[in-house]
Amino acid sequence: DLNEVSLEGDITVPGLQTTDDELSTLDEPVKDTIMRDLKAVGVKFSHVLYPKTSTALLREWDLWGPLILCVFMAMMLQSGSDDLDKPGEGGPQFAEVFFIYWVGAVVVTFNTKLLGGNISFFQSVCVLGYCVCPLAIALVVCRCILIIDEQTTPLFIVRFVAVVVGFAWSTFASTAFLAESQPPNRKALAMYPIFFFYFVISWLIISHTHS
Repeated sequence: DLNEVSLEGDITVPGLQTTDDELSTLDEPVKDTIMRDLKAVGVKFSHVLYPKTSTALLREWDLWGPLILCVFMAMMLQSGSDDLDKPGEGGPQFAEVFFIYWVGAVVVTFNTKLLGGNISFFQSVCVLGYCVCPLAIALVVCRCILIIDEQTTPLFIVRFVAVVVGFAWSTFASTAFLAESQPPNRKALAMYPIFFFYFVISWLIISHTHS
């Protein structure tokens, strides 16, 4: 139950149990540290793809996963050189996606805090960032479809459905982790900005028309 877990953030390395264990990591090979962190990131992605009662994203927050997703999506949505000469065509630039991703997460987090949410700033940003994962999968599907030269209505419908599923999945996953951190009478006010945040990202994906 999330109510039984302290929602104050910490910067402990995932998987460490005691102070002695923490000190022992100073002597471990860099490879072991990287692999442990990558495993922790993978576990958090699994929690997003299969939302359930879990506090992993809250107790052991990090920003590696959100950063990976942000860079991946920005590169996937990056306009090609040919698109730069055609205003209104192609996709957003790298900096635009980066700005929307991080500023959007920060704005939603500030709204959560102003409404009295008992969750730390970085915990909220971590959850919002990791929960973009379903939309990143939808983006991959859309990019694969865009490889086909002739874009027909059925193909657009497939892209649209993929983005809608990703949007619903991301929204559901984020609310599953963040809903309990809000006062009962303010949950709706806290969930609306989350809904809008993922909607904007979904719009970037579905409006991207060049492979």
